[in-house]
Amino acid sequence: MQTEPRTRVLLILLCAVSALLNSPAYAQVTSDHEVIVVDANAASRPFPHFWEKMFGSGRAILSLRESYRRDLHDVKQITDFKYVRFHAIFHDEVGVYDEDSQQRPVYNFSYVDQIYDGLLANHVKPFVELSFMPRKLAAQDSLHSFWYKPNVSPPKDWTKWDGLITAFTQHLVDRYGIDEVASWYFEVWNEPNIDFWTGEPKQTTYWQLYDHTAFAVKKVSPRLRIGGPATAQAQWTDAFLKHCAENKVPVDFVSSHVYGNDRAEDVFGTSENIPRNKMVCRAVSKVHEQIKASSMPKLPLIWSEFNASYKNEPDVTDSVYMGPWLADTIRQCDGLVDLMSYWTFSDVFEEQGVAKTPFYGGFGLIAAGDISKPAFNAFKLLHELGDERLQLNADSALLTRRQDGSLAIVLWNYAPPEHPGIERTFTLQFKGTKSSNAQVSFVDTSHGDYHATYEKMGSPRYPTQAQIQQLVNASVLPPPQERTLTNGSLNVTLPSYGLALIQIQ
Repeated sequence: MQTEPRTRVLLILLCAVSALLNSPAYAQVTSDHEVIVVDANAASRPFPHFWEKMFGSGRAILSLRESYRRDLHDVKQITDFKYVRFHAIFHDEVGVYDEDSQQRPVYNFSYVDQIYDGLLANHVKPFVELSFMPRKLAAQDSLHSFWYKPNVSPPKDWTKWDGLITAFTQHLVDRYGIDEVASWYFEVWNEPNIDFWTGEPKQTTYWQLYDHTAFAVKKVSPRLRIGGPATAQAQWTDAFLKHCAENKVPVDFVSSHVYGNDRAEDVFGTSENIPRNKMVCRAVSKVHEQIKASSMPKLPLIWSEFNASYKNEPDVTDSVYMGPWLADTIRQCDGLVDLMSYWTFSDVFEEQGVAKTPFYGGFGLIAAGDISKPAFNAFKLLHELGDERLQLNADSALLTRRQDGSLAIVLWNYAPPEHPGIERTFTLQFKGTKSSNAQVSFVDTSHGDYHATYEKMGSPRYPTQAQIQQLVNASVLPPPQERTLTNGSLNVTLPSYGLALIQIQ
C-alpha cells in the first residue's frame, strides 16, 4: 500500500519531533524558568565539606617542583584542604629502595623527607598511597604505560616488602612524631583491579599485598590508619571487607575510584547509559551500601579519585562545564561519603608525558603558567557554602547556612558537554529572612574563564609571558554583584553551564 505524499511528510515530521523530545539535549531542558522557595527555617542537617578536604596530584617526585608547590598553596587558599594523595612514593626516582652486593635492602629517605616536609610546610598532610614496586624488589619488570613507567609487579620477596613498609613507616614516625602520622592515612596500592597490578589472580594476590602491608604498618603503631582496596570503577569492596573480616586483617577505611565517563558495564555490570553527572554518586552509593551491609558497617568511605572524565577532554575538565557538574555531584553525594578527592589540584602532571599545550584537558584546577581554570573558580565559590544544609525542593540548587546565620546558595544550569542547554532564569522566593540585599557571584564563559581571551590571541601553543599574564587576569573571578531583593524575591539568569553563588546576610 502506498502512502499519500502529505501523510508521508507528516509521518516524517512526527518522527523528527519524537526524536528531538527524546534526545539528551532536550531532556536536559524542561523549562527556561524555575521558581525556588528558599526557606531560612527549613529542616537542616550538618553539611561537612567532604568534597574539598582532599585532592589528588601528579606523582610523588613532582611535589619537589616550585610550580607544584605554588599550585598547592593557591588551592589551599581557596579550599583549606587537608590531605593530598599521589602515586609512586616508592618509584626508583625517589630513591627509597636499593640492594647491596649481597642483595640486602638499603633504604634512603632523603627525597621522602623533602616531599613530605614540603606538604606539611603548606599545612597539608599526606594521604600515603603505598606504591609502586621498586625495580630491585619487583618479581618482574611489569612497567605500566604511564610516561614515567612505574613498576606494577608484586614483590619478589614478601619479607623484603614487609621490611620496606616497616622501615618507611617507622622513619615517618621518628621524623614527624606518632601524633602527627596518626592523623595521616595509608592506602595500599592504586587500582589493583586493572593494569596497575600484575599479580595473578589479581584479587587473591592483592589480598596478599594488602595483608602484608597492613600488618607491617600496624606493627609500627596500632594508631596508624590503613585501608584499601583503592580500586577503579567501584569494584571489590564487598569481597575486600569479607576477606578482612574472615582473616582478621586490620582495615580503618574503605577507598575506591570512579569517573563520570566510566562505563556502566565496568561499574555495575549493566548495559545502561548512565549520564556523566549521575555516574559518580551512583558508584559512591553502591560502595556506601556495601559497607553498610558488611560486618564493619561504620567504616569511613574515602573516594580517593573522582572527576568528570578519566580522559583528557578539554571541553570537560578545562571548561565551565565543571562548575555545574561539581555542584550537582556534591548535592547527590552528600551523606554517602566521608572524603572525596578530586583528581587533581594541578596540571603539574606527567602520566601521558610532558604537556604539549597549556590547555589539553588536564585533570588539574590550575593550568601551566598559574592560569586558574573554571573548575578552580567553581571550588572557590563552593567553599563559601555553609556547614549546615537546609531542605530545598530543587535539583539545580543547594541551600546552606553558615555559622554566623547567613545563607549561601548555589545555583547551576547543567547540560552535558556534548549538548549545550539554553539560558535559564531562577526566581528565588525567600521566606524566614528579613534581608533585602544579596551578593551574587558567577562562574561562566564571561566570569572566571580564560577561553575567550585565549581564542582572541590565536590559541598559541606556547604563550609568551605577556600572554600568560593576560590569561591569568582573564581567569580571575570579578567581585560579587550587589543585588536587591524585590518583594522578597531575586531573579538569577544563568547561561548553559553557568554556576552562581548567592549570599544573603
